[in-house]
Amino acid sequence: MQVAFYKGRKRLFNRLTAWWLRGAYSHCELVLGTSPSGLTICASSSFMDDGVRVKHMQLDPEHWDLVAVDGSTDDAWAWLLQHQGQKYDLLGLAGFVARVLGHDKARWVCSEAVAAMLGIPESWRFDPCSLWAALSRQMSTPHQPASAGFSLPERAA
Repeated sequence: MQVAFYKGRKRLFNRLTAWWLRGAYSHCELVLGTSPSGLTICASSSFMDDGVRVKHMQLDPEHWDLVAVDGSTDDAWAWLLQHQGQKYDLLGLAGFVARVLGHDKARWVCSEAVAAMLGIPESWRFDPCSLWAALSRQMSTPHQPASAGFSLPERAA
């Protein structure tokens, strides 16, 4: 599976969100496959689409970065069956500005929905930029502990 991160700047909302998050991304989608017509089958929560949904999209590489992730499409579809149609979490979006505002447990922002579909605990903690950082780091050094700020000398063969 893959997660698609939106880096487009067409809308003011996307530019402001990425600026506030101090990163490149303002939205994300879980890639579930490809439709017979060649479109990418994506799942997320979107303000423009009124919440949790599945959408067939053309992911222009100029506007989207893809990160390969471990995960089960069956688990993602099961999560979607439980949550499809739940509303977008405007309070959670405001929580990116002030975490003290919290979030609505029955509503979802994009990164929270994607993280939940991947089975990541406490998915509400993620915005698109922090989810990209966590997933890209995970996949670049799979199954290795985090560096403590130093490196060990290489062993001779």
